[in-house]
Amino acid sequence: MHPLQMVDLKRQYIKIKPEIDAAIQNVIDTTAFIGGKDIKDFSTELEAYLGVKHVIPCANGTDALQIGLMALGLQPGDEVITPSFTYMATVEVVALLKLTPVFADVDADTFTLNIDSVRKAITPKTKAIIPVHLYGQCVDMEPLIALAKEHNIPLIEDNAQAIGGSYTFPDGKTVKTGTMGLMATTSFFPSKNLGCYGDGGAMFTNDDALADKLRMIANHGQKVRYYHEMVGCNSRLDSIQAAVLRVKLKHLDEYCDARRAVADHYDNAFKGNANIITPYRAPYSKHVFHQYTLQVKNVNRDEVQTLLTERKVPSMLYYPVPCHKQEMLKDYNTANADLPVTNMLQDCVISLPIHTEMTQEELDYISTNFLEVIAQLSK
Repeated sequence: MHPLQMVDLKRQYIKIKPEIDAAIQNVIDTTAFIGGKDIKDFSTELEAYLGVKHVIPCANGTDALQIGLMALGLQPGDEVITPSFTYMATVEVVALLKLTPVFADVDADTFTLNIDSVRKAITPKTKAIIPVHLYGQCVDMEPLIALAKEHNIPLIEDNAQAIGGSYTFPDGKTVKTGTMGLMATTSFFPSKNLGCYGDGGAMFTNDDALADKLRMIANHGQKVRYYHEMVGCNSRLDSIQAAVLRVKLKHLDEYCDARRAVADHYDNAFKGNANIITPYRAPYSKHVFHQYTLQVKNVNRDEVQTLLTERKVPSMLYYPVPCHKQEMLKDYNTANADLPVTNMLQDCVISLPIHTEMTQEELDYISTNFLEVIAQLSK
């Protein structure tokens, strides 16, 4: 059996090696390293996949969030509502732009924004809401869209962990994650469901004027070279990464199916165990399992991780310290925010390996050892 990893990019690469090698070699042969044909083709192909008018690539997912907020023209002190139970990048860009992060709680089952908590967090200063499709699960968007429309607040979907997923509205209409807000952002970090071989990110929108602005900000604030209309930044996806992503986009649906199959195995293995809460699959969300994140009850989660490590079973904690408790935000006095579900989850979530090349032997070994560790600690 291979040494277990949370994500095994080497085996995934071997499976598509001829396609990847040819794509990279083509970029080298043409020497179109920045802004080449692969960038345009990838944007067009991802637009078609998502069913969105504009995909604007950039250097990484954090830049995508920053550029998206810059494009809204927000002013220092304007409030942006986000979950605290997310990766820090979502909130970091809010603070970087001297905006004010306001935290809403999440649901204990989906780990995504709780609509009632968002409603309570809205004030006259609220200028944006960032719902995060966490671990591959889509936020319940229909009530959130209605709430945002009621208050005329733009939604920026953080789709870094759920690309390839979808949401079904109450009327039966199904759309891809990242296509429902005013705009969306994503990351192509290598471990993502659609990952490149370095850093990369993108923004999505159906708004033509906003798309033009996003492109300008990502390109030094210029539409025409050397004519800078606004303050921007330099954030580009390079052609080699675009070439890799074009290959992997063709496999994205099969990658998501493979992750769901892994999740099915774990769900069945842990079914009925009173000390394990398996990930909830919301009926409106086609989960793509960027992470397989459990809750453990009546046992010490950190001891679970220690014993798994001794058995050579990797695991991760996403996230041991929620954003509102991070030292970075001490000046915002958020540490005591009323977020009971977030505070509960930080102590009981643990993520097991999940990737596209897992074997039955690996799955059996992980699930057997996980159950043995839980049994040992719950005595």
